Amino acid sequence: MIEATSPTAVVRPFASPKARVEPVADTDTAWVRLVFRYVSWATAWLVFGTLVGEYLGIKFVAPDIDHVPWLSFGRLRPVHTNTVFWGWSSLAMIGMSLYVVPKTSRRSLFSFPLAYLSLALINVSVLVGNILLMSGINNGGQEYREYIWPVQAVFATGVILVAYNLIRTIATRNLDEIYISNWYITGGFLWTIALLVIAGLPWYQQNSISETVIQAFYMHMGVGMWFTPIVLGLTYYTLPRLLNKPIYSYSLGVLAFWTQMVFYSMIGAHHFVFAPIPWWLQTVAIIFSVGMVVTVIAGTGNFLLTMRGSRHAIGRSYSLPFILAGVLAYFLFSSQGTLEAFRSLQALWHFTNYTVAHSHMTMYGFVAFLIWGTVYGLVPRMTGREPAALLVGIHFWFALIGYLMYSIALMVGGSMQGRNWIAGNPFIHSVTDMLPYWLWRAVGGSLMFVSHLVFAWNVWTMRPRSRAAILEAS
Repeated sequence: MIEATSPTAVVRPFASPKARVEPVADTDTAWVRLVFRYVSWATAWLVFGTLVGEYLGIKFVAPDIDHVPWLSFGRLRPVHTNTVFWGWSSLAMIGMSLYVVPKTSRRSLFSFPLAYLSLALINVSVLVGNILLMSGINNGGQEYREYIWPVQAVFATGVILVAYNLIRTIATRNLDEIYISNWYITGGFLWTIALLVIAGLPWYQQNSISETVIQAFYMHMGVGMWFTPIVLGLTYYTLPRLLNKPIYSYSLGVLAFWTQMVFYSMIGAHHFVFAPIPWWLQTVAIIFSVGMVVTVIAGTGNFLLTMRGSRHAIGRSYSLPFILAGVLAYFLFSSQGTLEAFRSLQALWHFTNYTVAHSHMTMYGFVAFLIWGTVYGLVPRMTGREPAALLVGIHFWFALIGYLMYSIALMVGGSMQGRNWIAGNPFIHSVTDMLPYWLWRAVGGSLMFVSHLVFAWNVWTMRPRSRAAILEAS
């Protein structure tokens, strides 16, 4: 009689294994520590800024949680937005640019002292600016421009010094060509310097209709001429680096670059459709918003065609999924921005929570995810230390699910708000109808905040080793 034997049980791992990064190649410890300090400070501002955002989300469902003037919604909201814009996103982009530009120029960074001075100036501007905002000292209702002009001047000085540092590095490069990443990065810096000067000059800060036009220019140019070109420039380096293949088309990259410069400079006024600004200016903004379709398709297509045939590599990487999600968000939500520019849709969504959803889809789903993909892809190659793949996965899924939950809830709720206003219902109806959607906003925001805590831990685990340890591993 033959006894039946039970088959050996197959133990499946909780998470699929990820490929390890190549051995560390950067033995310039001063350079590595400089970049890591930028990333570390950016992460600290991310945690603080989104902690404020988490508290604001709770206030929507529990408005009487406090009665402290410093913690009022009107003061904390600009603290949240300015911190994640100028503290988190800006410092993270600058830090990774200080790595990418010298790498692609095959040249050491022009000046380390200038880089540290820039870091100090930007940190001081965010810290002082936030204290003033919580004290009630601000630039009025100028979205993303609430810091008073002396604080903005400190931030602008930091940006100007970084731009000078990077341009001098590129000018002394050890090859003839300027890599396309450096086109985008230096373009972003030069455009933003002009933007900060125009928007920060005290005599532009007047209570008149011209201030509204300047505000439209500043608000949208801040996203499209600062964050967008620089994160795209970082991706033009990181994606081919991780896939070990060239970018699909240099020509598509150049097309996206120049159309970005032409079209994006005039689309800010589409946020003020139906406002008392010239009708022709609104129309020009709408037309140029449609023109941005060329830029978005060229850039997205270039990245996706570079990824073509690399499904296995993406599945085996913990940084490439962030880049893929960021590229898709760039296409979807930039296209959404074009649709929102049309007057027929502005009539429904203007001043509703829908616009809040859109801003998070772009700045979070697009910009933040590409930054995270760059950090996870490049920092371990600098420091020789990797984060735990499982924790990176938790960060990815919590952030992705959280911001989708957050944004979809506000898109649906914002559309209901608009319908209420069009129907002429009492304003309180639109408030009560938003209550369940604000609850989902708080839940999604909580998942996003938890993912940032995980990211902060992952950054700590990637901290630089000693020079002796790096030399031993290389």
